[in-house]
Amino acid sequence: MTSRLMWVLSLMLSALLLAATPARAAQTGGAGVSWQELSPEQQKLLAKFESRWADLPLARQQSLAKGSQRWLSMPPEQRQQAKQRFQRWQSLDVQQRREMRRMFNQFKKLPPEEQARIRNNFQRFKDLPPEQRQQLRKQFQQLTPEQRQRLKERLRKQP
Repeated sequence: MTSRLMWVLSLMLSALLLAATPARAAQTGGAGVSWQELSPEQQKLLAKFESRWADLPLARQQSLAKGSQRWLSMPPEQRQQAKQRFQRWQSLDVQQRREMRRMFNQFKKLPPEEQARIRNNFQRFKDLPPEQRQQLRKQFQQLTPEQRQRLKERLRKQP
């Protein structure tokens, strides 16, 4: 009986220790990316997080470290584009952001071939001269909802 009791107690103690470890790790940032592991350039980019870095969840630390490394590896033109996109995103109201997220999630659910087709069509549109893109936008806006739907269906059938 005593050995069984000891076995149960040791099992319970092990379970408590195992349960406490992830909770404590989540509170302290766990074995995440330490501030000192970041390069000086990354630290400069992430300076506003320094005081609370150790309290950030592991996934957030990793995401910020990876994102800062990616940012630093971008050529200046690409950084400028990213800044502009972020500014456009910030200028959207809550409803517009919600709709963008919904559309993005809907896109991600499409089969890879359909995603590739949409990307290809978008690239073809981007490659048009600005005047022609503007003209197509204007024409699209003047269509009735039924005409827009027919056009979308026709575009879906294109390779």
